[in-house]
Amino acid sequence: MSKDLVKDERITAIGLLSEVFDGLSAQFSGQIAEHGLALIEFEVLIRLARSPERQLRMTDLSAQTSLTTSGVTRVVDRLERDGLVCRTACPTDRRSSYAVLTEAGRERLDAVLPGHLTVIDRWFTGLLTPDQLASMMASLRIIRDAVRPGATAGVGATTPA
Repeated sequence: MSKDLVKDERITAIGLLSEVFDGLSAQFSGQIAEHGLALIEFEVLIRLARSPERQLRMTDLSAQTSLTTSGVTRVVDRLERDGLVCRTACPTDRRSSYAVLTEAGRERLDAVLPGHLTVIDRWFTGLLTPDQLASMMASLRIIRDAVRPGATAGVGATTPA
């Protein structure tokens, strides 16, 4: 093994990204759990809230998250059981259905978001200058679009991804 390859900056970059993601996930999970949600459940709720008509096709929800289609079904089942989302049939395709954020789901998000934004600011955005944050967000979108081309599936052109 070449010592130069082990110290390659590309290895460092991906390692830093992984460490940051794991560290932020730990910070977020604790705060979100205080509201009776798992991190992936919160992600589904926030994606629905940011989508047109507060709904997404189940397949689009899968493309936007790290979940498989069966994984999305299980998460939506739990959220539906808790009254935070409901399902509706797609009017143009009988094989598809939508996950829709309910009023109770919106209220749960309203309870979670102030603390979540505090955690984001403390451990992420607040550590960066506005220029650093803008540059990083642009860079992350370039990478996201390359590695997850379906990540904005079902999102309108005016909704931030």
